[in-house]
Amino acid sequence: MSVLYIVELGRIDDDIRDAVSGDLRNEYGFEIRRLAGLPEPSFAFEAQRNQYSSVLVLRSLLGLRPEGESRLLGITGVDLFIPMLSFVLGQAQLGGPTALISLARLRQEFYGLPPDPPLLRARAIKEAVHEIGHTFGLTHCADNACPMSLSNHVRQVDTKGAALCIRCRAAVLDITQHWRAPDAISGDAGYGR
Repeated sequence: MSVLYIVELGRIDDDIRDAVSGDLRNEYGFEIRRLAGLPEPSFAFEAQRNQYSSVLVLRSLLGLRPEGESRLLGITGVDLFIPMLSFVLGQAQLGGPTALISLARLRQEFYGLPPDPPLLRARAIKEAVHEIGHTFGLTHCADNACPMSLSNHVRQVDTKGAALCIRCRAAVLDITQHWRAPDAISGDAGYGR
């Protein structure tokens, strides 16, 4: 069975971490393991932008991932950017083992609105499914209901579903079928909803 390691960068609410873990387990069939939490990534802070470099954080996560058929997802509350964009909700290595999501712009409070914990959980799940999908080599999907569709703003996250579309699910199953035991291939391996 493939393993997904989750590491918190800074304090993340348990309900967010648990919701993301449960959904990723259901969507991709991972065994979920939690690594010891890390402090907020101060090494990646860029004062001029008042944001954190997603590239630097993602690079730092590479050294944390145990060997084998595994993935690592970092979850942080800091606002992320890459040089060519004003912000990113997350980033992943396309076809690589590591991904990162930020809760900063998924929070209603970022937009001057009251907190909405259920909405934050739903958004975090969609972004986690999206970024982990990139680690399997999935690119942006044309189906706007698929979590693999592109989100340039949180409103686009809200219009997505949390379950992969049939095409994206088939691509993941094709990529990962050698990871699963023979009996899991013929039976329900937890990929349906």
